[in-house]
Amino acid sequence: MRYSVILPLVLAAAPLTVSGAGTLGFALGDKKTDGSCKFTSDYESDFDALKAASGTSLVRTYSSSECNTAQQILPAAASKGFKVVLGVWPDTDSAYNADKSALQSALSNSGNAAVVYAITVGSEALYRGSLTAPALLTKIQDMQATFPDIKIGTADSWNKYQDGTADPIIKAGVKLLLANAFSYWQAQELSNSTHSYLDDYFQAMTHIQTVAGNTDTEVWTGETGWPTTGGSNYGAAIAGTQNAASFFHKGVCSALTWGFNVFVFEAFDEPWKPASVGDDGKSADETHWGVMTGDRQVKFPLKC
Repeated sequence: MRYSVILPLVLAAAPLTVSGAGTLGFALGDKKTDGSCKFTSDYESDFDALKAASGTSLVRTYSSSECNTAQQILPAAASKGFKVVLGVWPDTDSAYNADKSALQSALSNSGNAAVVYAITVGSEALYRGSLTAPALLTKIQDMQATFPDIKIGTADSWNKYQDGTADPIIKAGVKLLLANAFSYWQAQELSNSTHSYLDDYFQAMTHIQTVAGNTDTEVWTGETGWPTTGGSNYGAAIAGTQNAASFFHKGVCSALTWGFNVFVFEAFDEPWKPASVGDDGKSADETHWGVMTGDRQVKFPLKC
């Protein structure tokens, strides 16, 4: 399906989700440029930079125990007026239990709990095949039972929602589903990047709402973005700051204008990251995805 076909269906199925401007958030790492762990003061500086550049007051993380993230980031969020979507890594029982324990400790403080927008259990666990949907659902439900007053969800690739893999999670009424959608990783030319991104996102949302039978589930873009100058090319997708700026202002801003909520990957460059291997088997740089440099310098305008 093309997004020109899907968009009217989404607007008809979910009028409440497009009644105003969407919310912009950023994925935020837990390490400094040298790979050492961030502390509360570092997150405070991150929040100041993000607020000034984009107006946002929302970030998401990926683990709660690594670098003691939950304990360090939540006081910073409280002091700077931010909300945080905290992450839990469920792929192994040891990682899940460590994150759960870290959250129980951090959220025993009511001030910390007040700045938590949600908790996501998993980051592309279905896409990687690390967990089945029923196994992931068990951990989501355990986390919901542990924190009954906090919204619990998961994040995965858009196609794992669209192709039915995540149906057990959708049918169970999980409250928040983040759909990651990168036209860059689809090897799209910049000229088709907005079309590709929105098409993928709308396919995921349409399937979720159809399976759920309602529009109660929050469906956000969990990650989208484009690597800046210094990053790797991927097929016809060419890295570059100008291209990243174009995708942000055409793709991300379009989604926000239609009332959809978007997390951009990512806030700051992470030069400590090792090269990864893409689906094409080639080494891929992941150190230049930030909309800002590692020392918090803005690369292009971040307001729509």
